[in-house]
Amino acid sequence: MVVIGLTGGIASGKSTVSGILRGLGAEIIDADVIGREIVEPGRPAWDAIRREFGDGVLRSDGGIDRQKLGALAFSKQAALRRLNELTHPHIRRVVEDRIQEARVRAEGPPPAVVVDAALLLEAGMDSLVDIVWLVRVAPEIQAARLMKRDRFSEETAMKRIRAQAMGRKTTDLPVAIIDNSGSVDDLERAVMDLWTSTILRYAGKTPR
Repeated sequence: MVVIGLTGGIASGKSTVSGILRGLGAEIIDADVIGREIVEPGRPAWDAIRREFGDGVLRSDGGIDRQKLGALAFSKQAALRRLNELTHPHIRRVVEDRIQEARVRAEGPPPAVVVDAALLLEAGMDSLVDIVWLVRVAPEIQAARLMKRDRFSEETAMKRIRAQAMGRKTTDLPVAIIDNSGSVDDLERAVMDLWTSTILRYAGKTPR
């Protein structure tokens, strides 16, 4: 079983790549979904965030208001760094557990497990994977997609993109670049090529 670390900037198309891989039989571990789980009321990360950022980031039902927290965290680099410090260790532990569960599954492991994480390297989760797939897109396309998807102003979109770029780290692992500046068909072909040349090779299989 090969473990792929799938990463990329906001609005890069990483989720689309993840969906393609799921269709090919890969098991997806979505760090964003886990990030939502670990900040549910009563969980350790929820309490840490409330103490750090105050009750102003809570909804009326006590849950974390992700929009308010995001606006606050992305307004200052120190705030974003602190939020990551509070959440990344919890996310990493869950990811590690789920990879191990897949390895020892009674019916056998899947051909690949994909750790889908925008901050894969920043959270130190590259130590859990065999190879990194980086989805990359031109900044102007990235900003336009973000503005359309989340209805951000151009200023807000660029602020989010720059904040992620400032914290970007490197890795000693092999890194495959997926260019998503083209069409969905182009993206699907690129992912299929990587699946054939990398995943099947790790699994010791010969493509038909």
